[in-house]
Amino acid sequence: MLIPFLIPFVIALFLAINMGGSGTAPAFSAAYGANIIKKAAVPGLFGIMVFLGAIIGGKETAKTVGKGLLDEQYMTFTVVSVILGSVALALLIANLFGIPQSTSQATVMAVVAPAIYFDAINTRKLLLEIVPTWFIMPVIAFFLSLFIGKYIYKPIRKKGYTISKQLNENYLLKGLIILMSMYVAFSIGTNNVANAAGPIAAMSCNELNVTSTHFLHVLILATLIVAPSFGIGSSIFGKKILQNTGKEIVLFGRIEAVIIAFISATLLLLASVLKGIPTSLVQLNVASIIGIGVAKLGFKNIFRKTEVNKFFIMWVIAPIIAFVISYLFIWLADFWDVVYL
Repeated sequence: MLIPFLIPFVIALFLAINMGGSGTAPAFSAAYGANIIKKAAVPGLFGIMVFLGAIIGGKETAKTVGKGLLDEQYMTFTVVSVILGSVALALLIANLFGIPQSTSQATVMAVVAPAIYFDAINTRKLLLEIVPTWFIMPVIAFFLSLFIGKYIYKPIRKKGYTISKQLNENYLLKGLIILMSMYVAFSIGTNNVANAAGPIAAMSCNELNVTSTHFLHVLILATLIVAPSFGIGSSIFGKKILQNTGKEIVLFGRIEAVIIAFISATLLLLASVLKGIPTSLVQLNVASIIGIGVAKLGFKNIFRKTEVNKFFIMWVIAPIIAFVISYLFIWLADFWDVVYL
């Protein structure tokens, strides 16, 4: 029993490493784009804050991923291995292209595949709560940053306050930007760690016959195993993704960096704590970046940038890849009669 029990944990660690790479961009691209933090300092800060976010505020999202879409009785060694492996492969492809990807959307689609196969999907949770949030949240992020950029930041900028060397080199402003980046990483912890820890906790409770009343205890143990790997992933994949989002989409001002970080992190934190909805911080962050970019450059100029177009394409492809891989391997597992190993 030990070997099959360890396999999902190994895959979960691999997934967490990939999520760490993808999550680095929304956490620290604003600070990096504003030339306030060096790449070498990012993984450590990122890993610590992700861990704290997962322990403090990650319970509801983990419950959604672990047993909110697919009943935990189906969370066997095989099924969880398929789910986590499918997400990891989809995110690995995105990371190799240097595109920050939604781990939450890929994970949800990987869980939905066996849920559909076993005709056990919680359609109410998926269609009435999760999917609408995916569409609504980035739109809110975009318009909030566009509004602030156009009607608050831009008039201040025209008066010359934002280009004041005294203001931009102020250590309080620099500290605020770093604090906002840490806040984003904390929010990632409340949401994205659940993508790996939730299925692992549900599987452990199921296979070890642990009652649901102890789910939180098992979840904490799973989080303690999974969360540190986010920092490792940031070290491996973070450099290229930071370059894409921090330097190639739009040149940030330091006040803009605070706006981007605050909007995206706050929206994700609300989704995590209030409803336990797995939501894409990557998309919230890029939507905020684009909103600021449109306020500065206009719609045509910002959407002509190739990186933005590439982001949208990969956002569609990666969750589909995760779903297809997950469904295929669940079918094969059922064909070989190993689903309940």
